[in-house]
Amino acid sequence: MSTPPQERTDPDEPVLSADVNELLVITGQSGAGRSQVGNVLEDLGWYVVDNMPLSLVGSIAALEESPKAASGRLALSVGAETDPARLIDALDTLREDRPEMKVAFLEANDDSLVARYESTRRPHPFAEGRTLGDAIRAERESLTQIREIADLVIDTTDLNVHQLKARIVGIFANPDLDSTMQVTVTSFGFKHGLPRDVDLVIDCRFLPNPYWNETLRPLRGTDAEVRDFVFDFEGTSEFLERLDALLEMLLPAYVAEGKSYLTVAFGCTGGHHRSVAIAEEIAARLTSRGFAPLTIHRDLKK
Repeated sequence: MSTPPQERTDPDEPVLSADVNELLVITGQSGAGRSQVGNVLEDLGWYVVDNMPLSLVGSIAALEESPKAASGRLALSVGAETDPARLIDALDTLREDRPEMKVAFLEANDDSLVARYESTRRPHPFAEGRTLGDAIRAERESLTQIREIADLVIDTTDLNVHQLKARIVGIFANPDLDSTMQVTVTSFGFKHGLPRDVDLVIDCRFLPNPYWNETLRPLRGTDAEVRDFVFDFEGTSEFLERLDALLEMLLPAYVAEGKSYLTVAFGCTGGHHRSVAIAEEIAARLTSRGFAPLTIHRDLKK
């Protein structure tokens, strides 16, 4: 049952409706996908305000009467424009009133952002007197502090529209997970680069590589034959047990600390075999502990 709104002591003071029990601020680099994320959240039943001006972030009382806010889930998509300090101040103001507020930060590498801007012909907010590449780098540097305070960082460099949607749905679709840390388990290939938006990275390249088995090479870590090959190695069992014990200690500690999102990444050479098999196993073990992990195999189709 919702708590009745508190009586205002100042009629001009902005008050967020108590019926809003989830507040998410979506921010990050220009061109990294804020609007797309907002669209997905809207499809999930969130009340989304896109491109909200910074001057209004701390004054959202008008939203409390909106019937669209009845879902109790409100997302504000906010660009830092050319003054990230103002956004930090606005976030601080919101967090004072709503300490449960979460911040999702979207980013992508320079080449990806250049390609996106060149295809849309939109001016970059930091472009005045700069080339597009310099504008992107200037914005990235200016957003460092905001990225550091974000609860969730999503790198959209290698995500198409459908993959980004699947990622957001996996994280935010279930309103029953509000009080539980959302865990993402991902596999990747080191030859394609380290994932940027992860908290823990585990290197699986010490395990025997199925790639050198001609029968297993075309298969993937989701196939039983590859899984059996990896798990038959005498060191795999001990590795999993020790890793399982580490996660058993860490995850409750992260939850107690108030961490909302945790991403654990497993890497091998190409991201096709060992890392996939291990990620699937760890995800299954986390599920047995009451978590609902989102499993992503970043490089499986490369």
